Amino acid sequence: MGLNFRKSISLGKGLKLNLSKSGPSISFGKSGFRQSVNLKGQARTTVGIPGTGVYYTKTSNVKNIVGGLTGKDDSKGKKSTKKDTAAKGSSTKAAKAAPAAKQVNEELIAQSKAQLEEFVAGIEALKSVHKQSDGYIDWEAVANGAVSGQIRELQPFAQSVLAGDIDAYFRVIEQVGPFDDLLEYGSGFEVGTDDPKIMEIEFQVKSGDIIPKQYPDMKASGEIVMKDFSKSAYFELVQDYVSSTMLRVARDTFALLPVQTVIIHAVDKILNPATGNDEEVTIASAKIKRDAMATLNFERIDPSDCLESFESNVKFKKTTGYSPVDRVLP
Repeated sequence: MGLNFRKSISLGKGLKLNLSKSGPSISFGKSGFRQSVNLKGQARTTVGIPGTGVYYTKTSNVKNIVGGLTGKDDSKGKKSTKKDTAAKGSSTKAAKAAPAAKQVNEELIAQSKAQLEEFVAGIEALKSVHKQSDGYIDWEAVANGAVSGQIRELQPFAQSVLAGDIDAYFRVIEQVGPFDDLLEYGSGFEVGTDDPKIMEIEFQVKSGDIIPKQYPDMKASGEIVMKDFSKSAYFELVQDYVSSTMLRVARDTFALLPVQTVIIHAVDKILNPATGNDEEVTIASAKIKRDAMATLNFERIDPSDCLESFESNVKFKKTTGYSPVDRVLP
Protein backbone atom coordinates (compact mmCIF):
# COMPACT_ATOMS: atom_id res chain seq x y z
CA MET A 1 0.00 0.00 0.00
CA GLY A 2 3.05 2.29 -0.02
CA LEU A 3 2.80 3.08 3.70
CA ASN A 4 5.46 4.63 5.88
CA PHE A 5 4.64 3.34 9.34
CA ARG A 6 5.24 5.75 12.17
CA LYS A 7 3.16 7.71 14.67
CA SER A 8 2.21 10.06 11.87
CA ILE A 9 1.77 8.06 8.70
CA SER A 10 0.99 8.61 5.02
CA LEU A 11 -1.57 6.20 3.53
CA GLY A 12 -1.39 4.69 0.04
CA LYS A 13 -3.60 4.61 -3.01
CA GLY A 14 -6.81 2.70 -3.62
CA LEU A 15 -9.73 4.42 -5.35
CA LYS A 16 -10.26 4.13 -9.09
CA LEU A 17 -12.34 6.47 -11.25
CA ASN A 18 -13.01 4.46 -14.42
CA LEU A 19 -13.94 6.43 -17.53
CA SER A 20 -14.76 4.14 -20.45
CA LYS A 21 -16.86 4.14 -23.59
CA SER A 22 -19.68 2.51 -21.65
CA GLY A 23 -19.60 5.32 -19.09
CA PRO A 24 -17.81 6.21 -15.86
CA SER A 25 -17.77 4.22 -12.66
CA ILE A 26 -15.92 4.60 -9.41
CA SER A 27 -14.90 1.62 -7.33
CA PHE A 28 -12.92 1.24 -4.17
CA GLY A 29 -12.44 -0.89 -1.10
CA LYS A 30 -10.94 -4.18 0.00
CA SER A 31 -12.29 -7.67 0.54
CA GLY A 32 -15.30 -7.19 2.77
CA PHE A 33 -15.62 -3.52 1.87
CA ARG A 34 -16.62 -2.59 -1.69
CA GLN A 35 -18.21 0.54 -3.08
CA SER A 36 -18.96 1.67 -6.62
CA VAL A 37 -20.63 4.57 -8.39
CA ASN A 38 -21.80 4.25 -12.00
CA LEU A 39 -22.90 6.59 -14.75
CA LYS A 40 -26.58 6.17 -13.86
CA GLY A 41 -25.91 7.80 -10.52
CA GLN A 42 -26.27 4.61 -8.51
CA ALA A 43 -23.97 4.08 -5.56
CA ARG A 44 -23.64 0.47 -4.50
CA THR A 45 -22.14 -0.25 -1.10
CA THR A 46 -21.30 -3.81 -0.17
CA VAL A 47 -20.08 -4.30 3.37
CA GLY A 48 -19.30 -7.64 4.88
CA ILE A 49 -17.33 -8.95 7.82
CA PRO A 50 -16.66 -12.61 7.05
CA GLY A 51 -17.76 -14.94 9.81
CA THR A 52 -19.84 -12.39 11.69
CA GLY A 53 -23.01 -12.51 9.65
CA VAL A 54 -22.79 -8.74 9.16
CA TYR A 55 -23.25 -8.16 5.45
CA TYR A 56 -25.33 -5.87 3.31
CA THR A 57 -25.48 -4.35 -0.15
CA LYS A 58 -27.14 -0.99 -0.58
CA THR A 59 -27.85 0.85 -3.83
CA SER A 60 -28.75 4.51 -3.74
CA ASN A 61 -29.07 7.37 -6.20
CA VAL A 62 -26.28 9.92 -5.78
CA LYS A 63 -26.96 12.14 -8.80
CA ASN A 64 -29.46 13.11 -11.45
CA ILE A 65 -28.00 13.37 -14.90
CA VAL A 66 -28.26 16.99 -15.95
CA GLY A 67 -31.24 17.41 -18.28
CA GLY A 68 -29.62 20.22 -20.21
CA LEU A 69 -27.02 17.91 -21.72
CA THR A 70 -29.24 16.75 -24.56
CA GLY A 71 -27.94 19.24 -27.13
CA LYS A 72 -29.72 20.56 -30.17
CA ASP A 73 -29.94 19.04 -33.61
CA ASP A 74 -29.11 21.81 -36.06
CA SER A 75 -29.85 19.70 -39.13
CA LYS A 76 -32.86 21.11 -40.89
CA GLY A 77 -34.68 20.28 -44.08
CA LYS A 78 -33.15 21.91 -47.13
CA LYS A 79 -35.22 23.77 -49.69
CA SER A 80 -34.42 23.12 -53.34
CA THR A 81 -34.68 25.70 -56.08
CA LYS A 82 -35.80 25.26 -59.64
CA LYS A 83 -33.75 27.88 -61.42
CA ASP A 84 -32.24 25.54 -64.03
CA THR A 85 -31.18 21.96 -64.70
CA ALA A 86 -27.75 22.46 -63.14
CA ALA A 87 -29.30 23.77 -59.92
CA LYS A 88 -31.64 20.77 -59.78
CA GLY A 89 -28.72 18.39 -60.14
CA SER A 90 -26.82 20.15 -57.37
CA SER A 91 -29.89 20.06 -55.09
CA THR A 92 -30.40 16.35 -55.71
CA LYS A 93 -26.76 15.63 -54.89
CA ALA A 94 -27.01 17.60 -51.61
CA ALA A 95 -30.18 15.74 -50.66
CA LYS A 96 -28.41 12.40 -51.09
CA ALA A 97 -25.53 13.57 -48.93
CA ALA A 98 -27.80 14.90 -46.16
CA PRO A 99 -28.44 11.55 -44.41
CA ALA A 100 -24.70 10.89 -44.09
CA ALA A 101 -24.08 14.39 -42.70
CA LYS A 102 -26.91 13.98 -40.21
CA GLN A 103 -25.51 10.60 -39.10
CA VAL A 104 -22.07 12.11 -38.48
CA ASN A 105 -23.63 14.95 -36.48
CA GLU A 106 -25.66 12.54 -34.31
CA GLU A 107 -22.57 10.44 -33.59
CA LEU A 108 -20.61 13.54 -32.55
CA ILE A 109 -23.43 14.66 -30.26
CA ALA A 110 -23.64 11.20 -28.69
CA GLN A 111 -19.88 11.15 -28.04
CA SER A 112 -19.98 14.65 -26.57
CA LYS A 113 -22.89 13.76 -24.29
CA ALA A 114 -20.88 10.80 -22.98
CA GLN A 115 -17.94 13.12 -22.21
CA LEU A 116 -20.23 15.52 -20.39
CA GLU A 117 -21.78 12.72 -18.36
CA GLU A 118 -18.31 11.46 -17.43
CA PHE A 119 -17.46 14.92 -16.15
CA VAL A 120 -20.72 15.14 -14.18
CA ALA A 121 -20.01 11.73 -12.61
CA GLY A 122 -16.53 12.85 -11.57
CA ILE A 123 -17.86 16.06 -10.02
CA GLU A 124 -20.54 14.12 -8.15
CA ALA A 125 -17.89 11.77 -6.80
CA LEU A 126 -15.98 14.75 -5.39
CA LYS A 127 -19.12 16.08 -3.71
CA SER A 128 -20.38 12.73 -2.40
CA VAL A 129 -17.32 11.27 -0.69
CA HIS A 130 -19.16 11.21 2.64
CA LYS A 131 -21.89 8.90 1.33
CA GLN A 132 -19.56 5.90 1.15
CA SER A 133 -17.93 4.29 4.16
CA ASP A 134 -16.18 1.13 5.29
CA GLY A 135 -18.06 -1.45 7.32
CA TYR A 136 -17.94 -1.34 11.11
CA ILE A 137 -15.48 -3.70 12.76
CA ASP A 138 -16.72 -5.44 15.91
CA TRP A 139 -13.51 -5.84 17.89
CA GLU A 140 -15.18 -8.07 20.47
CA ALA A 141 -16.07 -10.51 17.68
CA VAL A 142 -12.54 -10.29 16.31
CA ALA A 143 -11.07 -10.98 19.76
CA ASN A 144 -13.37 -13.98 20.25
CA GLY A 145 -12.35 -15.46 16.90
CA ALA A 146 -15.85 -15.12 15.45
CA VAL A 147 -14.44 -13.95 12.12
CA SER A 148 -12.80 -15.45 9.08
CA GLY A 149 -11.04 -14.42 5.91
CA GLN A 150 -9.15 -11.13 5.79
CA ILE A 151 -10.64 -9.86 9.04
CA ARG A 152 -8.94 -12.76 10.86
CA GLU A 153 -5.62 -11.05 10.12
CA LEU A 154 -6.62 -8.40 12.66
CA GLN A 155 -7.11 -10.89 15.51
CA PRO A 156 -3.57 -10.49 16.90
CA PHE A 157 -4.34 -6.81 17.49
CA ALA A 158 -7.83 -7.23 18.96
CA GLN A 159 -7.04 -7.43 22.66
CA SER A 160 -4.59 -4.54 22.42
CA VAL A 161 -7.09 -2.41 20.52
CA LEU A 162 -9.80 -3.12 23.09
CA ALA A 163 -7.33 -2.16 25.83
CA GLY A 164 -6.67 1.19 24.16
CA ASP A 165 -3.11 0.42 23.00
CA ILE A 166 -2.23 3.31 20.67
CA ASP A 167 0.54 1.39 18.95
CA ALA A 168 -2.03 -1.29 18.08
CA TYR A 169 -4.25 1.43 16.57
CA PHE A 170 -1.52 2.39 14.14
CA ARG A 171 -0.73 -1.19 13.23
CA VAL A 172 -4.41 -1.68 12.39
CA ILE A 173 -4.41 1.47 10.27
CA GLU A 174 -1.36 0.15 8.44
CA GLN A 175 -3.06 -3.20 7.91
CA VAL A 176 -6.46 -1.93 6.76
CA GLY A 177 -5.61 1.37 5.05
CA PRO A 178 -8.99 3.01 5.79
CA PHE A 179 -8.40 6.05 3.56
CA ASP A 180 -6.76 4.25 0.65
CA ASP A 181 -9.74 4.86 -1.62
CA LEU A 182 -9.42 8.65 -1.22
CA LEU A 183 -5.77 8.87 -2.20
CA GLU A 184 -6.31 8.39 -5.92
CA TYR A 185 -7.80 11.88 -6.01
CA GLY A 186 -4.43 13.18 -4.85
CA SER A 187 -5.22 14.17 -1.28
CA GLY A 188 -3.02 13.05 1.59
CA PHE A 189 -3.53 12.14 5.24
CA GLU A 190 -1.44 12.20 8.40
CA VAL A 191 -2.72 10.36 11.49
CA GLY A 192 -1.60 10.73 15.09
CA THR A 193 -2.70 10.58 18.73
CA ASP A 194 -1.46 10.25 22.29
CA ASP A 195 -4.92 9.49 23.70
CA PRO A 196 -6.69 6.16 23.00
CA LYS A 197 -10.07 7.93 22.97
CA ILE A 198 -9.08 10.52 20.36
CA MET A 199 -7.71 10.29 16.82
CA GLU A 200 -6.28 13.42 15.18
CA ILE A 201 -6.03 13.48 11.39
CA GLU A 202 -4.55 16.04 9.03
CA PHE A 203 -6.24 16.07 5.62
CA GLN A 204 -4.02 17.52 2.89
CA VAL A 205 -6.55 18.84 0.36
CA LYS A 206 -4.33 19.70 -2.64
CA SER A 207 -7.26 21.45 -4.30
CA GLY A 208 -5.09 22.78 -7.11
CA ASP A 209 -4.49 19.22 -8.28
CA ILE A 210 -7.97 17.83 -7.61
CA ILE A 211 -10.64 20.43 -8.32
CA PRO A 212 -11.06 21.31 -12.03
CA LYS A 213 -11.05 24.98 -12.95
CA GLN A 214 -12.89 24.38 -16.23
CA TYR A 215 -15.93 22.44 -17.32
CA PRO A 216 -16.97 21.07 -20.73
CA ASP A 217 -19.88 22.57 -22.63
CA MET A 218 -21.46 21.29 -25.84
CA LYS A 219 -22.41 23.40 -28.83
CA ALA A 220 -25.51 22.64 -30.88
CA SER A 221 -23.21 20.99 -33.44
CA GLY A 222 -21.94 18.57 -30.81
CA GLU A 223 -18.51 20.20 -30.46
CA ILE A 224 -17.09 20.31 -26.91
CA VAL A 225 -15.62 23.57 -25.65
CA MET A 226 -14.02 24.17 -22.27
CA LYS A 227 -15.24 27.07 -20.15
CA ASP A 228 -13.89 28.51 -16.92
CA PHE A 229 -15.83 27.98 -13.72
CA SER A 230 -16.81 31.24 -12.09
CA LYS A 231 -14.84 31.95 -8.92
CA SER A 232 -17.86 31.26 -6.75
CA ALA A 233 -18.62 27.97 -8.50
CA TYR A 234 -15.01 26.83 -8.15
CA PHE A 235 -14.74 27.78 -4.49
CA GLU A 236 -18.06 26.10 -3.69
CA LEU A 237 -16.82 22.89 -5.32
CA VAL A 238 -13.68 23.05 -3.18
CA GLN A 239 -15.87 23.53 -0.12
CA ASP A 240 -18.06 20.57 -1.05
CA TYR A 241 -15.03 18.31 -1.48
CA VAL A 242 -13.30 19.42 1.73
CA SER A 243 -16.43 19.12 3.88
CA SER A 244 -17.49 15.80 2.35
CA THR A 245 -14.04 14.27 2.81
CA MET A 246 -13.74 15.43 6.42
CA LEU A 247 -17.01 13.68 7.27
CA ARG A 248 -15.95 10.55 5.42
CA VAL A 249 -12.65 10.40 7.30
CA ALA A 250 -14.52 10.61 10.60
CA ARG A 251 -16.95 7.87 9.53
CA ASP A 252 -14.18 5.48 8.55
CA THR A 253 -12.18 6.18 11.69
CA PHE A 254 -15.15 5.42 13.94
CA ALA A 255 -15.86 2.26 11.90
CA LEU A 256 -12.30 1.03 12.29
CA LEU A 257 -11.29 1.97 15.85
CA PRO A 258 -13.03 2.31 19.26
CA VAL A 259 -12.22 6.02 19.59
CA GLN A 260 -14.84 8.48 20.82
CA THR A 261 -13.60 11.65 19.14
CA VAL A 262 -12.06 12.41 15.76
CA ILE A 263 -10.35 15.77 15.19
CA ILE A 264 -9.76 16.62 11.54
CA HIS A 265 -7.67 19.48 10.16
CA ALA A 266 -7.93 20.31 6.44
CA VAL A 267 -4.72 21.86 5.08
CA ASP A 268 -4.35 23.51 1.68
CA LYS A 269 -2.24 26.04 -0.20
CA ILE A 270 -4.03 29.36 -0.50
CA LEU A 271 -2.99 32.91 -1.30
CA ASN A 272 -1.56 34.98 1.53
CA PRO A 273 -2.40 38.56 0.47
CA ALA A 274 0.32 39.92 2.76
CA THR A 275 3.10 38.11 0.89
CA GLY A 276 1.48 37.43 -2.48
CA ASN A 277 2.50 33.78 -2.19
CA ASP A 278 0.54 30.56 -1.90
CA GLU A 279 1.12 29.15 1.58
CA GLU A 280 0.04 25.90 3.20
CA VAL A 281 -2.36 26.68 6.05
CA THR A 282 -5.22 25.09 7.96
CA ILE A 283 -8.48 26.01 6.19
CA ALA A 284 -10.92 23.96 8.26
CA SER A 285 -10.78 22.15 11.59
CA ALA A 286 -13.48 20.14 13.34
CA LYS A 287 -13.96 17.96 16.41
CA ILE A 288 -16.52 15.21 15.77
CA LYS A 289 -18.01 12.98 18.47
CA ARG A 290 -19.01 9.38 17.78
CA ASP A 291 -22.49 9.74 19.27
CA ALA A 292 -23.25 12.84 17.17
CA MET A 293 -21.98 11.18 14.00
CA ALA A 294 -24.28 8.22 14.58
CA THR A 295 -27.37 10.44 14.28
CA LEU A 296 -26.61 11.73 10.77
CA ASN A 297 -28.44 10.74 7.59
CA PHE A 298 -25.55 10.88 5.13
CA GLU A 299 -27.77 10.58 2.08
CA ARG A 300 -29.50 13.88 2.85
CA ILE A 301 -27.07 16.14 4.70
CA ASP A 302 -25.24 19.12 3.25
CA PRO A 303 -21.61 18.42 4.30
CA SER A 304 -20.60 22.06 4.88
CA ASP A 305 -23.74 22.77 6.92
CA CYS A 306 -23.19 19.54 8.84
CA LEU A 307 -19.65 20.49 9.85
CA GLU A 308 -20.93 23.69 11.37
CA SER A 309 -23.07 21.65 13.78
CA PHE A 310 -19.88 20.31 15.38
CA GLU A 311 -17.18 22.23 17.20
CA SER A 312 -15.35 23.65 14.21
CA ASN A 313 -13.29 26.54 12.85
CA VAL A 314 -14.08 27.48 9.24
CA LYS A 315 -13.90 30.79 7.38
CA PHE A 316 -15.33 30.54 3.90
CA LYS A 317 -16.72 33.04 1.40
CA LYS A 318 -18.13 32.17 -2.01
CA THR A 319 -16.17 34.96 -3.65
CA THR A 320 -12.77 34.31 -2.07
CA GLY A 321 -12.85 30.72 -0.79
CA TYR A 322 -11.23 29.60 2.46
CA SER A 323 -9.19 31.75 4.83
CA PRO A 324 -6.68 30.45 7.43
CA VAL A 325 -8.11 29.33 10.78
CA ASP A 326 -6.80 28.11 14.12
CA ARG A 327 -6.99 24.40 14.80
CA VAL A 328 -9.59 22.98 17.13
CA LEU A 329 -7.87 21.66 20.25
CA PRO A 330 -8.37 18.11 21.62
